[in-house]
Amino acid sequence: MGPELDSWADGGARGAVEEFVSRVTDRDSDEYVEPAARVAVFDNDGTLWCEKPMQPQLDFTILQLREMAESDVALRSKQPWQAAFEGDATWLNEALLKHYRGDDGDLAVLMDAVSRAFGEVSVEEYEQRVRGFFQTTEHPSLGRPYRECGYAPMAELMRFLAHHGFTNYIASGGDRDFMRPVADALYGVPPERIIGSSLGLSYRAEANRSELLYKSAMEFFDDGPEKPVRIWSRIGRRPILSVGNSNGDIPMLAFSETAGAPALRMLIHHDDADREFAYDAGAEEALDHADRQGWTTVSMLSDWSHVFQDTVPCTVP
Repeated sequence: MGPELDSWADGGARGAVEEFVSRVTDRDSDEYVEPAARVAVFDNDGTLWCEKPMQPQLDFTILQLREMAESDVALRSKQPWQAAFEGDATWLNEALLKHYRGDDGDLAVLMDAVSRAFGEVSVEEYEQRVRGFFQTTEHPSLGRPYRECGYAPMAELMRFLAHHGFTNYIASGGDRDFMRPVADALYGVPPERIIGSSLGLSYRAEANRSELLYKSAMEFFDDGPEKPVRIWSRIGRRPILSVGNSNGDIPMLAFSETAGAPALRMLIHHDDADREFAYDAGAEEALDHADRQGWTTVSMLSDWSHVFQDTVPCTVP
């Protein structure tokens, strides 16, 4: 007996998943899909782990920007260092919301600051900083470590799909190398199956030492129309199952459909103010799109019996 969707309420979204998986894995079905083509892609922030009041990566970045502002007084009057130094996440969150509404002005400023914060850092040093962050930092309002803010139903879904021959990938607007150190422990997705945004990289060799260093410039921002591009570039296949939660995920979900072929597109709806957060900001278009296109909307309130994995806390190595 394989893993079950125990955190999912009967019927609804769970029924849609079970029915879809049954169709594409039954050799007698007209919609049978060979295992190699059973590709599933998942957004990360707000889809696999909590993104309010700020994404873990944003909190991680704020800590770095604050250190920069503490050592350089001139930065304290410039965004986003000012927001980081003053402990005000409003400007930072608004920059992301503006992006989802089509205004990338403040996001460009934030991305420039991020590139300056991590430029010339080696990939190994960055990985150790990320691991340290997840080992010690708590979510600001949920009273639990960030490493325990992954959604239990989504981890179950990924295990369920893997048992039925699917290969799971994460395709996120978040930093690829921020997710890689923890995604295997949280979701069973190894580093080579993480697709995300990235700073540029350069190679340096000196004496008996060689290393990869981040450049002070973004290589690409993996959101919106860039997601299908990166998915195809990395996988070379169209996914048949995709899950997102925001306007930036619309192209990824749309890319998961081919005329005459089976597809399941799912949108996580944050409508549970008691166990997590209730908000539609940044997802208005996606929710409308899901309704018009017949995509499966997953209600955190009614489709999930619980949100976080309380009984088996995740240990990040």
